[in-house]
Formats: sequence, structure tokens, C-alpha cells
Amino acid sequence: MANITIGQYYAENSIIHKLDPRVKLFGTMVFVVLLFLIDNVLGYAVFTVFMLAAIKMSKVPFGKLLKGVRGILFILLFSAALNIFLTPGVTVAKLGFIVITKEGLIKGAYISVRLVYLIICTSIMTLTTTPNDLSDGLEKSFGFLKVIKFPVHEIAMIISLSLRFIPTLVEETEKITKAQKARGADFDTGNIFQKAKSLVPILIPLFISSIRRALDLATAMEARCYHGGKRTKMKPLKYEKRDYVAYASYGVFVLVIVGTNLLWNNYL
Repeated sequence: MANITIGQYYAENSIIHKLDPRVKLFGTMVFVVLLFLIDNVLGYAVFTVFMLAAIKMSKVPFGKLLKGVRGILFILLFSAALNIFLTPGVTVAKLGFIVITKEGLIKGAYISVRLVYLIICTSIMTLTTTPNDLSDGLEKSFGFLKVIKFPVHEIAMIISLSLRFIPTLVEETEKITKAQKARGADFDTGNIFQKAKSLVPILIPLFISSIRRALDLATAMEARCYHGGKRTKMKPLKYEKRDYVAYASYGVFVLVIVGTNLLWNNYL
């Protein structure tokens, strides 16, 4: 549970922290889209340089970013194994009915790198943006959807509250697990069905606690006369010079990635 970094804010006085949340949301989308368009080593090398620069400017410890990667380690290994063993091509090794191909190894490596970089890039955004700022950024970024009566504010509020409660639920789960272990509960032995059954004493108190927290939050919001829709903000979002510089750097990043792809496909 300690490996989950989603929803955790890392307080620091960095350039990335000071950026407008709309800039960080746009940058994250650019990174994710380009990540799935890259299909060569040169592109990944350039992407790595830009990503390391973003990590350096955010002042977030690299170990904290890797915690999120450890949380998806099983998915990472499973995805890599599927691509390695199921991709047809030039045979590199054969163990019975298991065939490992050159193309499978390359594709498995690309998939693994994409997943790791995807987690790191999204973690940079969530670790440097408070839930309130993220909610305001989402509402402003997708405000144009209000024309078609899309509940932008409500959706942004739901996402913000969900991210805010993830660390709380993780902490609550750890407390319940320790309490159940102190009563003699065993979560480590037995087959997969016995392990799943042993999780019931954790899930039921966690579910009840979540409902109670949600009701308390709803009561508190109603007491403050919250009814959705437009509301005033103590710190309204406003673009600064650094935000425009960040947008320009995204443009440079896109051009460099597109250039490396063209260079690799046509000349290398």
C-alpha cells in the first residue's frame, strides 16, 4: 500500500510546483500521447532527457516516483511476458513450446519502458499539484464543454475528492490490516481463494469507514451551502510568464520527437 503515490502531494518550492495546473495537465497529455507514438531507441533517449529534466526541476525525489512503478510491477512483468512470448518473428531461443523472438524482446522492452515512463510522468503531475488546484485546472481546461450542458464542475470535483481520499484510504487499510493481524488474522498463507476470503475482514470495515467519511463530507459541504455550479475562489487561476514558457517548451519537445522519428525512419 505504501507504493501508491496517486493523490499524494509533495510540498516543495520548485518551478513545476508553481506552474498553472492547466499547463501541467496539458503537458502530461502531451507526454502520454508522444510516449505511445515513439517506436525507436533514439526517440526514447530524447524522451528520457526531457523527463529527467522535468524530474530535476520538480525537486521530487526519484525514489518517490519509483514507488508508483513498484505498485504496477506485476502488470509490467505480465505485459512484457505477453509480448515476448506471443510476438512472431526471428527465433532467439526456444524452450519446449515457448518461443522467444527478437521482435518480441524489442516490443516487450518498449512496452515496459512506456508503462514505467507513463507512471513517472503522471506521478510528477499529481505530486506537484494539490487536489484543489487539479480540480480548478480540470474545470478551466474543459470549460468549453459547458456549452453542451456537460457537468464539468461536478466531474472535476469528483476527481479532486477521489484523489484526495486515496492516501486516506491507504492509511486506513494499513491500520485495519495491522488490527486484524493483532487479532490473529493470517493474510499470507493458503491458496488464492483462501487469501481472497481472508481479505473480507479488511474490506468490510474499510467500506463502512469510506461510507461514513463520504456522509461526513457531504454534511460538511451542505453546512457550507455548497450546491455545485459556479463558486468563488480565493486564488483564481491566472497565467504567468513561466506558464507561456512551459507551453513553448512543449512545442519544442513535440518538434524534437517528431524530428527524431522522421530521422530514424528515413535515414537510420
